[in-house]
Amino acid sequence: MESDTKYFRKPVATDGQPLNTLISRCPPLDTNSTYCNLLQCTHFADTSIAVEDADGALVGFISGYIPPSRPDALFVWQVAVDPTCRGQKLAQRMLTALIERCRAEQSVRYIETTITPGNVASEALFSRVYSDLEAPLEKTVLFSRKEHFAGQHDDEVLWRGGPMGKPQA
Repeated sequence: MESDTKYFRKPVATDGQPLNTLISRCPPLDTNSTYCNLLQCTHFADTSIAVEDADGALVGFISGYIPPSRPDALFVWQVAVDPTCRGQKLAQRMLTALIERCRAEQSVRYIETTITPGNVASEALFSRVYSDLEAPLEKTVLFSRKEHFAGQHDDEVLWRGGPMGKPQA
């Protein structure tokens, strides 16, 4: 029987290459350069989360950052869960753990992300988490298909939840 033990932690530089591999296994996520992933794992470690399984393999990752003009917000860039770990609510557990850490360490009151229309999994994940956190939700198009992507990519809709209510128990 396979172990379902997962270890949640801040990412480190040695997660950069495994993160590249993980994201490549998680379409439709945009792949980044290994260098970009190394920066996510080091410069943005305080606002990101890595999850490894009992064998030490990277099976989950959320990259995020604090926008310079909104120091009370956490912007969640990518949520990646290895296909072998789907159906275990790992994305929700990672996101909740990251938010609680950022609330405690960074005084975060708002959670932001962008979601393309029709990404049902991301819509469901963030809807659940915002509801659990009693965070009112606003949606606006941040980057439009026509204006910003020359018709080559769907709209990126900004989901902004907050201010958050009670901390999770």
